[in-house]
Amino acid sequence: MRTCQRCVLPASFPGADLDADGVCAYCRRDRATEASRERQREGLRARFRALCSEHRGRGPYDCLLAWSGGKDSTYTLSLLRRRYGLRVLAYTFDNGFVAPQAMENMRRISEALGVDHVIVRPRFDLLRVLFFRAAERPEAFSLKALTRASGVCNACMGMAKGVGLQLALRHAVPIIAYGWSPGQAPVSSALFRRSAGMYRPMVDALMEPLQRLADDDVSPYFPAIDDWERVEVPPLDVAPLLFCRYDEAEIADEIGALGWRRPPDTDPNSSNCLLNAYGNAMHRARFGFHPYALELANLVRLGAMARHEALARLEEPEDPAVVAMVRLRLGVADAGGCYERAVATTSAESIDRTEHLP
Repeated sequence: MRTCQRCVLPASFPGADLDADGVCAYCRRDRATEASRERQREGLRARFRALCSEHRGRGPYDCLLAWSGGKDSTYTLSLLRRRYGLRVLAYTFDNGFVAPQAMENMRRISEALGVDHVIVRPRFDLLRVLFFRAAERPEAFSLKALTRASGVCNACMGMAKGVGLQLALRHAVPIIAYGWSPGQAPVSSALFRRSAGMYRPMVDALMEPLQRLADDDVSPYFPAIDDWERVEVPPLDVAPLLFCRYDEAEIADEIGALGWRRPPDTDPNSSNCLLNAYGNAMHRARFGFHPYALELANLVRLGAMARHEALARLEEPEDPAVVAMVRLRLGVADAGGCYERAVATTSAESIDRTEHLP
């Protein structure tokens, strides 16, 4: 398969539109210089320092962190505590497939950094239905969402965001932090404040595809009307890694010193979740491109990752033993060959509608 010669987007990616030189449309549109990016990041760092000064110490917690236990969210926790001096409430959405080593990492690091840590573990019968149907019917999610993550990951992230907002409202936490890498979101998303009028439609949009997959069983994991009435101003979203220096080697060194160890059983693009391999396999079979292609292409374009490293991550196959374990727990190992059906329909049902992409 042809791949962009500057980043790693494959020709099968929606909107890639490789030209005669093998360069994708995303690279052709990217005219920002590193100097201009750094000026933007510095402005965001200054704004965030001011926000920290404004909110620090005004309540039991200054910030809520969505903590998966992976390297990026763990490094974000370290930044919030050690660089910005915030009192953090960390929460983890346990999807039933968090790697044992990731759980041990979170135990060690929450103790080392002195943070309260809440683990939300929904009943597994609900998660099993949700993830099974998200893999079988990814079209429940928008095309744009499916260019950034698999249907399985979209389902998991939607639930995790709902839980996080619910916790932030109930504890009156003014800031919600995410460990998004610079490849996962544009720098313009680094600091974002929504009004209540904007937030509630956003939450409804998160819930809608999940309700199509699992009915109203997902509702308890999202804010209720009473939750919105607890605060006058909804929390601010922040993603510090979008404006702080992002170097994977430095990140590994810092969190390694805190006791973090990479799980031996996760795929190359996750450092916390065993479900990820299954979601990747289903997505690649169904749509013909890796769900991490856009993130890694963005990191290459930003100079945060070497192209050969990104290609290696995209080309490495999922561990069949891990995929089989996930299928067994989801009840699809003997359920008519979900994965095989996806492979068979790849060409017929590939994403080829690019008119809605930005």
